[in-house]
Amino acid sequence: MTAGRHTPDARSRRGPARHERPAIDEAALIAARAGDRMVREARTREAARWLAYLEPLPDSLRDADLGDLRKVALRARAAYGPKDSVRDVLPPDVTEPFLDAIDRLLRELARREVAGG
Repeated sequence: MTAGRHTPDARSRRGPARHERPAIDEAALIAARAGDRMVREARTREAARWLAYLEPLPDSLRDADLGDLRKVALRARAAYGPKDSVRDVLPPDVTEPFLDAIDRLLRELARREVAGG
């Protein structure tokens, strides 16, 4: 472990590892790739506020453990608020795939919760 950097291990993880839930892991990775496109578009359009909001999301979607993934997904989903939405600044060809991927991830997480694991 590098000094000053915390790397989660099996002892600190809550619940199973992400790779043990491939549907969730895949959904999170798809959302991360769609998030990367959102970040690139926000940077291109010089949408500084949305760039600051969106920039940490793809890495969090890639790296969060199962216990934290719902929080990350809900933060991503919050970008589509009724009065203040990323849709007002970025085009649908990048906003809609991200929204679809986040919603898919949330559905997979809900299935896991219903199944009890």
